[in-house]
Amino acid sequence: MVGMSPDEFMREYEAVANAHDLERMLMLIDDEAVYWFSDGTTHSGRQAIASALQHNFSAIAAETYRMTSLTWLLRTDSCAVCTYEFAWSGRIGGVPAAGSGRGTSVLTRRTDRWVVRHEHLSKGRA
Repeated sequence: MVGMSPDEFMREYEAVANAHDLERMLMLIDDEAVYWFSDGTTHSGRQAIASALQHNFSAIAAETYRMTSLTWLLRTDSCAVCTYEFAWSGRIGGVPAAGSGRGTSVLTRRTDRWVVRHEHLSKGRA
């Protein structure tokens, strides 16, 4: 994570999400982050986000998560904002399941590393 570019950070974030490694994922999230999920829920603070992520990790087996079409709206030494499309697939209760949508991530630099300060996921085009 040290010395990563915002692009490299987002690839690491995607890889950690695919690994369902909650401990590593939390290292990539700011203490006071706010996440808005595509189901309309809001999760404020690392502990609330941890609970939501753990729920998703437990519910979705063999998940594949992908972020594509990253577009950087802002990139400075201390802040970066990108939009992207996301898609996931896996099994919920043994049944194939999938979803997709659009996302916005706000990154901030904390000392020598990037962290997610805000993530907003929404449903994709109808």
